[in-house]
Amino acid sequence: MTKTSLKIGPLPDKTPQKLTVLIEPSLASELEDYARVHSQLHGEDAAVSVLVPHMLEAFLASDSGFRKARRSLIAAKAQ
Repeated sequence: MTKTSLKIGPLPDKTPQKLTVLIEPSLASELEDYARVHSQLHGEDAAVSVLVPHMLEAFLASDSGFRKARRSLIAAKAQ
């Protein structure tokens, strides 16, 4: 049998991971307000639990110091 090669390799694990965090009441209130504003702007309800992963992803993507440090971590793991 010949080995077939595809441009798209194995798909990454996309299984959601559960994370439990405790937050201050003031932050919980701000997140609820954010969800309300988001819902008003986009015309559909969005729960805080749905928005938070997107917020975290956007925050990490915008942190250039973290991206640089993470590249170093990944390079160190590969050695």
